[in-house]
Amino acid sequence: MIYDHILVRYGELTLKGANRKTFVNQLRSNVKRALMPLKGYEVKANRDRMYIQLEPEADIEEMMRRISKVYGVHSISPVVKIKKAMDEVYQYAVGFAKEYRDGDSFKIEVKRSDKQFEHDTYAIQRAVGGAILKAVDDVHVDVRQPDHEIRIEVRLDAIYMYDRTIKAIGGLPVGTGGKTLLMLSGGIDSPVAGMEVMRRGVTIEAIHFHSPPFTSDKAKEKVVELTRIMATRVGAIKLHIVPFTEVQKQIHKVVHERYTMTSTRRMMLRIADKVVHQIGADAIVNGENLGQVASQTLKSMYAINAVTSTPILRPLLSLDKSEIVEKAKDLGTFETSIQPYEDCCTIFTPKNPVTEPQFEKVLKYESGFDFEEMINEAVANIETFVIDKNYDSHQNEKAAWEDDLF
Repeated sequence: MIYDHILVRYGELTLKGANRKTFVNQLRSNVKRALMPLKGYEVKANRDRMYIQLEPEADIEEMMRRISKVYGVHSISPVVKIKKAMDEVYQYAVGFAKEYRDGDSFKIEVKRSDKQFEHDTYAIQRAVGGAILKAVDDVHVDVRQPDHEIRIEVRLDAIYMYDRTIKAIGGLPVGTGGKTLLMLSGGIDSPVAGMEVMRRGVTIEAIHFHSPPFTSDKAKEKVVELTRIMATRVGAIKLHIVPFTEVQKQIHKVVHERYTMTSTRRMMLRIADKVVHQIGADAIVNGENLGQVASQTLKSMYAINAVTSTPILRPLLSLDKSEIVEKAKDLGTFETSIQPYEDCCTIFTPKNPVTEPQFEKVLKYESGFDFEEMINEAVANIETFVIDKNYDSHQNEKAAWEDDLF
């Protein structure tokens, strides 16, 4: 079957009220970006659905693969648009059925939004089903569990027909929910957390803490690659690399060994909080999972969070590790995340970190040194990169506009 359109269904967007137009416009922009640089199509969107009009040279399978990964798309179908005439309907319905295997079953589903069309829903179903049975041997009707559903939509402008529905990723269009700052460690969890919040419509910028010579350039390249993989789904992402060596060294000078992890996380969050305000973000995102490691118990989270009033989003908080791993594999970040290049948290992990830190002790240890000047210096020396799906990590080039950010 030669299709001439791709039907894109909105799903959750249909629940939006007066501001639905904003969501639809953003989704249209995101779909157009996902289809670049493919050729042979035109995107048309209205309040209820979107159509991708195809030219003969269009690569429909590649287009559907890309569109299915765009947040905000609920499902897609390759369709044919035909004149509002029953002989046309018969012709194409029989064409669908001729591609089925011997013994396959089918069902006709009709949606008739044009109530002025001369045939009603049941008449169309009977007539089309009869035409198929007459023209195609070894297929039969099964209205309960058919192998194929031929769907006929009688709309005001034309009749649309299809027999495939491909589930897409769902969610809301990226760009409709504000901006967040993702704390990107290089492990399995944080890229998944970033993608989970983007599925709810937010955009992200990412921040990573780099501690040379204790962490290598390979560790930084790993984080750049994780950002690039995320960017293949949502467009370019800004990545902020924080020079964190001096802060970590000072923590280990003044803080009790068992509390160094708690203080490290607190200093990271203090830096992230400054960046949040400078880039105009509304929240911080991390990959924390309740009880997974010492710094992710409730008492640890309480002690760490105390340094900021910025909302912290933890989309993976209650997931099992196996669920997170499966999500990472689906997103394509897993193989990069498990590369053996350790981040600063892993390098400096104490042998026996405290799991239920006493807040008073945290404050006491940190009071031995005023970290504010050191934190401000780290922020002032952040390197910022713009990572898109074609970014080459070996270029190691800073964005031209970096100095304008801070």
